[in-house]
Amino acid sequence: MSEQMLTLAEVEAIAREAHAAQRDKAGRPYVEHIAAVAEGVRARGGSADQIAAGWLHDAVEDDVLSREWLQQAALPQPVKEMVLALTKGEGEDLETYTRRILATPGALLVKQSDLAHNSDPARLALLDEATRDRLTKKYARTRELLGLTAEKGPAAG
Repeated sequence: MSEQMLTLAEVEAIAREAHAAQRDKAGRPYVEHIAAVAEGVRARGGSADQIAAGWLHDAVEDDVLSREWLQQAALPQPVKEMVLALTKGEGEDLETYTRRILATPGALLVKQSDLAHNSDPARLALLDEATRDRLTKKYARTRELLGLTAEKGPAAG
């Protein structure tokens, strides 16, 4: 149990490096999204574990870090559990995914921050209309299943 845990700065550096080559649907650097999620978690009063999960929330799902890496990483178990809860499996239905988030302590706040950034009107405006409409409906349904109301801008939450 004397293993030295990764600091938040180290987790951030790992996440930034892992996602460095990725772009989001609008062609923006993906690191902007993970940084916004981590900052959103912090701004919502999240714990250090939740902020770490914010940095890593898409790493396994996007295959930039493996489940094996996560399992072996010097991270508190709650961080690993939140990251896995936030990792939507290929073909997994939204209801199963959201039930897992609700059942995992701390994961809901991270997902709330993720949804807030994904639903940012300025970010959505960069997408074509069909993609924007599809994602807006998907995010609204996800919020509904999680029992979250729509946020009203950057100060919400």
